[in-house]
Amino acid sequence: MGEAAQSSPGELVCVTGANGFLASCLVKCLLERGYYVRATVRDLGNADKVSHLLRLPGASERLELREADLLTEGSFDDVVRGCRRVFHTASPVTAFTVDPELEMIAPAVNGTLNVLKSCAKSPSVRRVVLTSSTSAIRFMPEMPSNSVLDDTSWSSEDFCRKYKMWYYLAKTVAERKAWEFAEKNNLDLVTVLPSFVVGPVLPKNLSSTALDVLGLLKGDVKKFSIYPRMGYVHVEDVALAHILVMEAPGARGRYICSSTVMDNDKLGELLAMRYPQFNVPTKFPESYKSKYYTLDTSKLEKLGLKFRSVEDMFDDCLENFYHRGLFSLTDTLY
Repeated sequence: MGEAAQSSPGELVCVTGANGFLASCLVKCLLERGYYVRATVRDLGNADKVSHLLRLPGASERLELREADLLTEGSFDDVVRGCRRVFHTASPVTAFTVDPELEMIAPAVNGTLNVLKSCAKSPSVRRVVLTSSTSAIRFMPEMPSNSVLDDTSWSSEDFCRKYKMWYYLAKTVAERKAWEFAEKNNLDLVTVLPSFVVGPVLPKNLSSTALDVLGLLKGDVKKFSIYPRMGYVHVEDVALAHILVMEAPGARGRYICSSTVMDNDKLGELLAMRYPQFNVPTKFPESYKSKYYTLDTSKLEKLGLKFRSVEDMFDDCLENFYHRGLFSLTDTLY
């Protein structure tokens, strides 16, 4: 498709899976910037999934909701027609009972390719921004100590299979297949790879990462004991990263999106000191030995993104919990 033209407010853009944690925040930010948004959901009749989107400022004038199914080829043909940019944030919600390759990984790959095929058919689409994950870069058998992982890093598919890391394998394979398709079909593709996303949740139901944070505040160490070192990023920074790579004509390749990388023990100590009213653990068992690494976010920083701090992202997440009534009003945030 060649060099992507400069985007501008007033354009029509598409967001897939708009009722999700990140996608809802992205729709909100796009509307705030004056874009017209055509957003997809699986079920328009499910008020729990769509009502928060309809209440967003600017939604009544510039938000159009459409139904689309990721696993149905051609389902996005009409959706992307007329859109200049497409944000593919959705991923099939699947679990496996027998065969993870067939039941989990194949749907993630096919869902991504179905959207890209529709984009490749549409002459209006100038750029596709795909939400990947740092899960697609940080799992490998021989990562050197003090590694700096950048946009050239990829998780090892064999390593993920060996340790039954099916979600991480799905993200890795889906992004690789997306790049293969984009190259073969001259599709202007950019990917954003967020780390563990924290912040206020717009949908009625809490996201999986928000539930993990809620569990941590209650002393549950399970979700934070699998990998002893992780990156963290504010949901609004991830939304802004998507918009920045959409708007920059020269944006190319993969963009790692993470505020910081911390050992779980250090995160626990920070949160325990900041929120002494909660039972935050400060020691975590390690079921997977991860070497020290950092994430190179310089590509996004060169586009002007200034990441919020760990304190800011967890403060905003907890404030959201309070507004939802998940904690007593007699508790204090700080």
